[in-house]
Amino acid sequence: MNLVEEESDPKKDHINEIILSEDVQRAIEQVLQSSDPLDQPDFNPTDYINQLFPNEQSLSNIDEVIAKMECDISLIDDNIRSVVRGQVNTGENGRVALKEAQQSLTQLFSLITDIKSRAEKTEDMVKEITRDIKQLDSAKNNLTYAITTLNHLHMLVGGVENLKRLSERRQYGEVLNPLQAIIEVNQHFQQYSEISQIQTLSAQVQQIQSELATQITDDFKNFFSPTSHSNANRMTLTQLKDACQVASVLDKPVKKNILKWFINLQLQEYVQLFHENQDIAWLDKIDKRYAWVKRHLLDFEEKFGTVFPTDWEVSERITVQFCSVTRDELSKIVARRRTEIDVKLLLFAIQKTANFEQLLDKRFNGTTLVEATSEEVRQERGSFANLIGSCFKPYLDIYTDSIDRELAALIEQFAQQNQQMVVPKEINPGIIPNCADLFVFYKKCMVQCMQLSNEKPMYDLVLLFKRYLREYAIKVLEARIPKPQPPNSTTSSISSSMSLLTKDFQNLSTAAGQVIHNFLKEGETPRFSSEDMRKICYILATAEYCLETVQQLEDKLKEKIDKQYIAKVDLSDEKDVYHRIISNCIQLLVHDLDAACEQSLLLMTKIAWHSISNVGDQSGFVNQIITNLKQTVPVIRDNLANSRKYYTQFCHKFVNSFIPKYINTLYRLRPTSSGSSSASGSAALVASASSSSISEGANGASTGGNILGCEQLLLDTHSLKTVLMDLPSIGSQVQRKPPASFTKVVVKGMAKAEMIIKVVMQPIHPASLYIEQYLKLMPESNVVEFHKILEMKNVRKIEQQQLVEAYKRACPQHQQQQQQQQQPQHQQTAASSSASGTLGAGGGENSGSASQTSETTSGGNSTQSQQIAAAAAAISGAGSSIMALGDSLMDKGRIKKIENLIKNRLPN
Repeated sequence: MNLVEEESDPKKDHINEIILSEDVQRAIEQVLQSSDPLDQPDFNPTDYINQLFPNEQSLSNIDEVIAKMECDISLIDDNIRSVVRGQVNTGENGRVALKEAQQSLTQLFSLITDIKSRAEKTEDMVKEITRDIKQLDSAKNNLTYAITTLNHLHMLVGGVENLKRLSERRQYGEVLNPLQAIIEVNQHFQQYSEISQIQTLSAQVQQIQSELATQITDDFKNFFSPTSHSNANRMTLTQLKDACQVASVLDKPVKKNILKWFINLQLQEYVQLFHENQDIAWLDKIDKRYAWVKRHLLDFEEKFGTVFPTDWEVSERITVQFCSVTRDELSKIVARRRTEIDVKLLLFAIQKTANFEQLLDKRFNGTTLVEATSEEVRQERGSFANLIGSCFKPYLDIYTDSIDRELAALIEQFAQQNQQMVVPKEINPGIIPNCADLFVFYKKCMVQCMQLSNEKPMYDLVLLFKRYLREYAIKVLEARIPKPQPPNSTTSSISSSMSLLTKDFQNLSTAAGQVIHNFLKEGETPRFSSEDMRKICYILATAEYCLETVQQLEDKLKEKIDKQYIAKVDLSDEKDVYHRIISNCIQLLVHDLDAACEQSLLLMTKIAWHSISNVGDQSGFVNQIITNLKQTVPVIRDNLANSRKYYTQFCHKFVNSFIPKYINTLYRLRPTSSGSSSASGSAALVASASSSSISEGANGASTGGNILGCEQLLLDTHSLKTVLMDLPSIGSQVQRKPPASFTKVVVKGMAKAEMIIKVVMQPIHPASLYIEQYLKLMPESNVVEFHKILEMKNVRKIEQQQLVEAYKRACPQHQQQQQQQQQPQHQQTAASSSASGTLGAGGGENSGSASQTSETTSGGNSTQSQQIAAAAAAISGAGSSIMALGDSLMDKGRIKKIENLIKNRLPN
C-alpha cells in the first residue's frame, strides 16, 4: 500500500474541484500546449504522488521534491500577480480605445455627408450645362432626317418622270440604276402611306414596274418569236441583256414568267420532234433525245450565252425542263407499248439515260433542282440521278424475269454437264469450274442491278440468287454424288459353296474356310471406286467454296442494297444446304470405309478364338483393315488437301463409327475355352459332336481355361489402336501429329476394348475378386455390359445371375441408378442379339451374316431371297461348327453324323 493512501484523510484532503467545459479546455490546451502532468485536465494528485514516491526508500529525497514544488508555486504566484496587475490597466485601455473608435466613426459620417451634398450640386451643374447641347443634338437629328426625306421625295418625284421617259425609249441600261433607287425609296415611304401625295407617288411607281414587266416580256417575245420578221421594234442583244438586268430588279414573278415562256419556246421543237406517235420517240432511239438537247444547248450558249445573267442558270433550267418532259413522255410511251419491251432494249435505254444523267451532274451544279415540284426530284435534290431514269423503275421486273430465265438455263446447262463430269487427274483437283462461273454471273447481275436500282429490284434479285443457289446444290452437286450399285445376288455361288461343303468332307477346315470366303465375298457391301471417292471429294471441295462465297455474297448484298431491305437479306438456308452436302459427302466416305472394315469384322467373328494354341503376329482381319485404310484414306487426304478441316472431320467420324462396332464385335466373340453354355443355338450340335468339351467347360469355368485367344485379341486391338492413332497421316511421307481431340477419342475407345479383353481374361472365381477387378478396369460400365462379358466367358446362366447380383451390390448407389435408366434401352438390343444366337461353340459365328445377305438381296423375288438367306445361315452355322470341331472329329462315323445334320438343316 502507498504512503499517501495510508495517511489520507477524506475530510482534510477535500479540494473544491473546478470543472471546465470542453470548449474552454481545448482553448487552454491550444494556448498552453504543455506536457506537464499538472496541466492535464484529468490530473489526479494521488496518482501523481504515488508516481513520485512509489516506495518508502523514495522518501529519502522528499525534501528536494518539496523544495522544487515550493519553487514552482512561487513562480506561479508571481505569474498570477503580474497577470492580475496587468488586467487592472486593461479595462481602462479598452474604454479609451472604444471612445476613440466612436469619435472616428462620427468624423467619417460627416465626411460622407459632405461628399454626397457636393456630388448632388455637381450633377445639377452638369445638367444645366448640357441642357442646351441635347436640344441642339435633337434638332440636328431631326434636320438630317427631314433633309434625307426631302431628298428621297425629290428623287421619287423626279425619278418617276425620268423612268417613264426612259422606259418609253427602251433605254433599259439607263433604267436599271434609277429603278433600283426608286424601289428602295418607295419602300422607305411606306410608313407615310396615309399621306395622299405619297400614295399617288407609290401608285405611279407600281404602275411603272408593271409597265416595264409587260414591256420587257413583249420585247422578249418579239425578239425570240419565230413569226416575227420585223426589225423595226426588235431589240438588240445589248438591250436584251439590259432588259434581263431590269427584270431581275422587278418582282420575282416577272423573271419566272419570262424564263418559263422562254424555256417552253426552246423545247417546242423537241416536243414536236419526239412526239409519242413518232418512230424516233421509241426506246431504241433514246440516245437521239440526248443528242438533240446537247446540240441545242451548245447552240443556245453560243448565241445567247452572254445575254442572260449567270445567276439565272438558263442552260440548267432548260436541261431540267427537258428531263421532266422526257420523263413524262417516256412514261406514257412505255406504259402503252410495254409488250414490245425486252430486257436488251430496257437495259439499253437505262444505260443511255444513266450516262446522260452522269454527264449532267458533271456539267451543272443542280441549284435549280430545288424549285422542282416533283417529289422524286426533291428526294434527289442537287443531283440529276434518276431524274429521267425513275420512269423505268416500274418496269425493272422485266430485267429480273430475264435474269430468272438466264439462271434457269445456266443451271440446266450445268446439270447436263453432269453426265460428262471428269475429275481432273491432278492430286488436288480444286473445284468444279461451273461453280465459279455461277458466282461470276451473280457478281455481274449485282453490279448491273446496282446501276438500275438498289431497292425492290435488288431484293427481287436476292430472292433469285437464293433459289438458284439451292437448285445448283440439288441439281448439280447432289446429283453428281456417286451412289454405289448393289451387287447382283444369285444363288449360283451359294449352290457352289453347298456342293463344295458336301463334296469335300475329307478336309473339313479347308472346306469350311472356302465356304466362308465365298460367303463373305458374296455378301460384300458395295464399295466406291477410287474415281468415285475422288468425285465425292471434288464435290465436297466445291460445296465448301460455295459456302464461303455465299457468305461473302450475303455481306456484299447487305452493303449494296437499300437500308430498308437489309434485314430481309438472309442466305442462312442456302448455307445450310451446302453444309448438308458437305456432311453427306463426309458421311458417304465414312460409310464406305466403314463397310470395308465390316467385312473384316465379320471375318473376325468366324475365327475360333477359343481354340487358338499360340499367340503370333496380328490376325488376318487386322491386316485387312490396315490394307483398306491404306487404300482409301490417302486418296481422300490427297483430294481434300485444301479442305483440311473436313478431312479431320472425316477421321473423327470414322473412328467414332468404327470403334463402337469393333467393341460390339468383341462382345460377340467367345475367346476362352472355359466351357460351353446353353446361350448359343448350336450348343446341341457341339454336345452331340464332342461330349468331352462339355466336361472340359465345366471345369474350365473355375480355372479360366484357354486365354490365348484373349491374348491374341489384345495384341490385335493394340495393333488397331496404333493404326488408328496414325490414321490422319497413314500412307503419307509427311508425318503430322494428329489433333488432340482425335487422339483422345481413339485412346478412350480402344482403351475400353482393351479393358474388355483384360476383364474376360480374369478368372471369375472368387467372384468378389473378379468383380473388384472388373470395377477397377471398367469403372463406367453397367449391368448390360457386365452381362455381355459373362457371355464372352461362356459362364453358365445360373452363375451369371449370381455374379450380376453380386455386381449390383458392389456398384455405388448412383451407378445403379444410371444402370437402371440405361437397362431398358439395352434390353431390346440384348434380346435381339440373343434371338439371332450363335451357332458355334466359339460363339463368334452369329447369324449376322445371314441377315446381311438378306439385306443386300432385298428388292428381288421374296421367296428366292428367303431361300438364299436360309442357305447362307445354314452355311454359316455349319462352317463355324466345322471350324470349332474340326480338330476333334477324326473318324468317318462322326463326319457322317455331321453331314446328315447339315443336310437336314439346309433347305430342299
